[in-house]
Amino acid sequence: MESNVDSAAGTTMGDGLRPSLAELVALRRNAHRLAPARRGRLGHAGSAPAPMRGRGMEYAESREYVPGDDARHIDWRVTARTGRAHTKLFQAERERLTLLVADTDPVLYFGTRVRFKSVQAARVGAIAAWLAQRQGDRLGALRGSAVEAPVPPAGGTRGVLRVLDALTRWYAEPPSDDAGLDRALEHAARLLRPGARVVVLADPGQAAAISVARWTALAMHHEVVVMLLVDPLELAPPAAPLAFLSQGRRVTLDLDRANVREHWRTRFVAPLETLQKQLSSRRIQVHVVATDDASDCWLTPMPSAVVA
Repeated sequence: MESNVDSAAGTTMGDGLRPSLAELVALRRNAHRLAPARRGRLGHAGSAPAPMRGRGMEYAESREYVPGDDARHIDWRVTARTGRAHTKLFQAERERLTLLVADTDPVLYFGTRVRFKSVQAARVGAIAAWLAQRQGDRLGALRGSAVEAPVPPAGGTRGVLRVLDALTRWYAEPPSDDAGLDRALEHAARLLRPGARVVVLADPGQAAAISVARWTALAMHHEVVVMLLVDPLELAPPAAPLAFLSQGRRVTLDLDRANVREHWRTRFVAPLETLQKQLSSRRIQVHVVATDDASDCWLTPMPSAVVA
């Protein structure tokens, strides 16, 4: 490991192999400061976050239609049942839900610079959680599991701490019951109401395996932010023989050979580039964060922020 200090944040870290609850709690100041962002290894794509919370309204009740009511809000079910035209009434939405969806595939528990991708996922998720709390959102989390229930939504510091505890457990080691990112997103789609924010922490390969239809459906009803965790070795391997241990056997890849490097690029870089284009075209925010990036590099600074 190269360092035990996040250079951009000044936050003491753990050993880089597994996240600690104390380190995730300490990242609160990063989210509250909204430090100026710097681009990840391949930059990021997508629109800036909107200040509005979904459509800003939630259904309250239905009443009989009166002239002047917006015809777009007619409640057709009640109208059909009663035989009289009814319209829906809405009230201002008080709290938005931010849901963290965690990819816990074993490929994330790897890293060659500063920390594992899994640890960076936990740290990025912690900053997103503190940012949601700062914005007044309720916060929940889930992973792809048929056994473990989602972290129930809650507001304030209590809601954040529940999520941070889950991230600490999930990213300490690969869960034995991992059912995949697609299972997690399917579960999220069933739980969410329109207007929620969904923050997905994922390995690019796992995110690329999700159908475009799944991403499109999520983006139609929610604000979707995808955090793609990468290792510098994956994006820029050395042009030299590289040795690995695979299932107890030593394997050497000669990355000085053009065909081997092209195969490497096809496996790691090309899917990432394709995924960025596909998701950004669907108004999904995409941030690529490397293991040696500052964990808050994706944050957008507030124009009025004053640096002490």
